[in-house]
Amino acid sequence: MSEFDVRDGVLDAVIVGAGFAGIGTAIRLRNKGIDNFVILERGSAVGGTWRDNTYPGAACDIPSRLYSYSFAPNPNWSHTYSGSGEILEYIHTMVGEFDIESRIRFGHNVIDIIWNEAAGHWHLSIDGHADVRARTVVMASGPLANASLPNIRGIDTYEGHKIHSARWDHDYDFEGKKIAVVGTGASAVQIVPELVKVADTVKVFQRTPGWTLPRMNRKTQGSTKRRYARYPQAQTLARSLWFWGHESVALGVVWKTPLTRIVELVGRAHLRRQVRDPWLRRQLTPRFRAGCKRLLMTSDYYPALQKPNCTLVTWPIATLSPRGIRTVEGVEHQFDAIVFATGFDVSNTGTPIPITGRDGRVLADEWSAGAKAYKSIAVSGYPNMYFTFGPNSGPGHSSALVYMEAQIDYLVEAISLVLDGNLHSADVRQDVQDAYNEEMQRKLAKTTWNSGCSSWYLTEDGFNATMFPGFATQYVNQLRSVEQGDFTMTPRRVERPREPLRVHESTLPLR
Repeated sequence: MSEFDVRDGVLDAVIVGAGFAGIGTAIRLRNKGIDNFVILERGSAVGGTWRDNTYPGAACDIPSRLYSYSFAPNPNWSHTYSGSGEILEYIHTMVGEFDIESRIRFGHNVIDIIWNEAAGHWHLSIDGHADVRARTVVMASGPLANASLPNIRGIDTYEGHKIHSARWDHDYDFEGKKIAVVGTGASAVQIVPELVKVADTVKVFQRTPGWTLPRMNRKTQGSTKRRYARYPQAQTLARSLWFWGHESVALGVVWKTPLTRIVELVGRAHLRRQVRDPWLRRQLTPRFRAGCKRLLMTSDYYPALQKPNCTLVTWPIATLSPRGIRTVEGVEHQFDAIVFATGFDVSNTGTPIPITGRDGRVLADEWSAGAKAYKSIAVSGYPNMYFTFGPNSGPGHSSALVYMEAQIDYLVEAISLVLDGNLHSADVRQDVQDAYNEEMQRKLAKTTWNSGCSSWYLTEDGFNATMFPGFATQYVNQLRSVEQGDFTMTPRRVERPREPLRVHESTLPLR
């Protein structure tokens, strides 16, 4: 049982979420000498998205060397692209090596966060536990934290087994069953090849075909692992090469350029090579520019669709019925189970947790038409609060962890300014935030994401609150340091002694 420094019952920082972002933030806070913090995690284990996504075939479509933190290199990745289990193991390894678990409170579901202007701290209400107060808050819950069944007519009438890809039922036996898969996105193209191996029949219901590129997943040789372990700079070089390779892809998928045609040629060649039937190829050919929706990386999906027990259904779903799925032409397809590979409830509008800022303003109301922030991290009117993977921080061509690492280093610097300067609050100026977002939307208008297709990047009225319109290097460079002139810095009204009160963990206001 460890001890913490708690000054006047107020923590220096609270991190909400123990996924990649929360663990990374905790590591960097400790590196900065900030130790008076906790991580509040609603689940019973660390890992976030990679703890929850355990469906068959689950893996990352970004190379492992790049889908990891530069400050926590792993020389032992087994393949070019890692499976979910190996990624989760990497997260657990970081927790152990950096001694983070003692800072985590599992089963702590934050249900309300309110700014106390008089005291200069945030008040967090936790379901079934005592409230927590903190000088600063990091919202590290992530955009892929919540998943639910889609809003399809008749879904409650279906009497068979329903499974969401992010809430996989490992007790269900697919052997010899008739299975439907709804969705053809990044999760579906990993699930379908595994299901066709065991199910009697699999029918895949496609709304829109996506651009699919080959995924060459090579096994990492033991000699390579030993070299990386002995010479970390060799792994750093490999990471750098992967970074610049992906950075060049931006020219083909973020904007419409001659390189976009090359990406599309690769996708069409991949489709032609793997699918011989002309009619099936036509059904699988996208009708939008590459990059408008998320690119799919797989070499297994097309072959799986052509297995004798697999069928692609392109008729739109009209309704679910007690026994299966009825499509618009009137055919009822009957199934033992339906797998919904329909993605996540991405918070590009509203917030997953109610947050009340200065003067009673509610962030969910302000974000109801589309989320906006300053450099994706801070929101005016919500001082001393920082977001990881906030509005307009999504990459379309590179690793999310490259962006996330830059966010973490920025917000750790911002927290240090609040604590070291004994500030009551640091609040980004509204005019600065507005100017930043106007520039974001102006640039987004020229990207492939805003070129006319429908995707989870956009709100229903077409507002892009998700993606960053530029290179990863541009995103990282804007977060090199905190520009203090962009914030209103307010000193604390009453000076309090900085000598901490040493208390035992069990006396923290966290139980």
